[in-house]
Amino acid sequence: MWYSALLLVLVCLSSVEASIHYYSGDRFVSKGNAFVVHGGSEGIYSSAPADDSAKDNSYIRFDKVTFRRSKESANSSSLSVHAIVFEVEDRENIGGSAYGGQRAVCCTGDLAKLGVCTQGDIIYRPSTKNPGWPQVFGVSFEVDEEVARLPSKFIPIHKTGMYNLYFIHCDLKLKDLVVEGNTIWKNPTGYLPGRMAPFMLFYGFMSLAFVILGIFWFSQYARFWREVLPLQNCITLVITLGMLEMALWYFEYAKFNETGVRPTGITVRAVSFGAVKQTVARLILLMVSMGYGVVRPSLGGLTSKVIFLGLTFFLATEVLEMVENVGAVSDLSGKARLFLVLPVAILDAFFILWIFTSLSATLNKLQARRMMVKVDIYRKFTNALAVTVIVSVGWICYELYYKSNDVYNEQWQNAWIIPAFWQVLSFSLLCVICALWAPSQNSTRYAYSGDASEEFDRDETTLTLIKPSLLPSKDVHSAPEARAVQASNGLANGDEEEDKIE
Repeated sequence: MWYSALLLVLVCLSSVEASIHYYSGDRFVSKGNAFVVHGGSEGIYSSAPADDSAKDNSYIRFDKVTFRRSKESANSSSLSVHAIVFEVEDRENIGGSAYGGQRAVCCTGDLAKLGVCTQGDIIYRPSTKNPGWPQVFGVSFEVDEEVARLPSKFIPIHKTGMYNLYFIHCDLKLKDLVVEGNTIWKNPTGYLPGRMAPFMLFYGFMSLAFVILGIFWFSQYARFWREVLPLQNCITLVITLGMLEMALWYFEYAKFNETGVRPTGITVRAVSFGAVKQTVARLILLMVSMGYGVVRPSLGGLTSKVIFLGLTFFLATEVLEMVENVGAVSDLSGKARLFLVLPVAILDAFFILWIFTSLSATLNKLQARRMMVKVDIYRKFTNALAVTVIVSVGWICYELYYKSNDVYNEQWQNAWIIPAFWQVLSFSLLCVICALWAPSQNSTRYAYSGDASEEFDRDETTLTLIKPSLLPSKDVHSAPEARAVQASNGLANGDEEEDKIE
């Protein structure tokens, strides 16, 4: 808790630099009739045009960008290798076609005959909305030259938008060409790409929210530590992991904003804490749904299955988040492949199915035993989960709609809301659980008491058909509840035995 607050104070003192995109021997790949390297994509907010050299202005700067070709290709001169920077609204100004044919980036013979371009050059038209754009410049190789350096270039940004950089050439003799060096991208408030910039403030607020929740929970925990249940210890772990995760994400974005490079170590820790928190939270929901610590002392034979599901989910989530976040600088919509997203989605669906199946069975058993205090809390818990699932499904539909209508990231200024919503939703559910199971002097009302009438000897919450069996009760006071359970299962012998006890 104090660690999160300390990070919030320290990071606020960070200085502001610029975002850096490194190129370490990146090879050009064939796209249509051109060879291309994607140099970066970032949302950049405009700066005042009065002083382009001011530190708090937005710009893109090329720093020692060089192109290197093989010795075998150096026996002749080459066509120009271009750098082209354009705002996403001007994407239609790049490339062209002759007589309505296939669109090409490099000028073809047919287009050259029409006099609209020179064969081998990049096709582009000046923007009507943004004078002087797109920005196109380049360098060519002389005979026997293996290295060509792009002239240093400082491009001030006076219009807010999603900017893209591509290195392009049209020379078939430069198939083995690579690019080295770096470019520096800066927003008025720092190096963070525009789509990522709101996350620093968001995770600052989330860190504060977890601190407030932690103060409430740990104060209750300290006051009633003698009545603490095993389930409440698990909730304490989730709150602690959440505090560390939010603080690490905030510190990660702040460090990114300070240095221009994503700090791999901090990113890995944040991703790992997040994956552990998500896994533990789902396992807690599943165990509560099964009645662990409330109506049963252990999970019995299901323990290994629950652990296996948790480990599988952790690995799938860890890999997905690592691919999405570690080293990611550009403002792209996501790099994760379908085969990384699908396992997490399938495991989440399995968790939901198992949780609600277990909840239904647990509620039925509690109602049959007339444990109304526990029934009440489980009904509230079920309602909270149901609302969460309904809201999640609705948000997934909205997310699909949003992404299908924003192919080119034109709505980048609002894109942060989609991942931020999931954090808020999970935090809200955690708050509900904390309110339902907060440590108090009455915590023992919800605890497993060890009475035979409360034992679930055979688990009915699995997804397979297993006939349950019952242990006869030896407690005179629990006989009515035991008889009710036995009668509901049609066991006549159990009824006779209960009559004898009475």
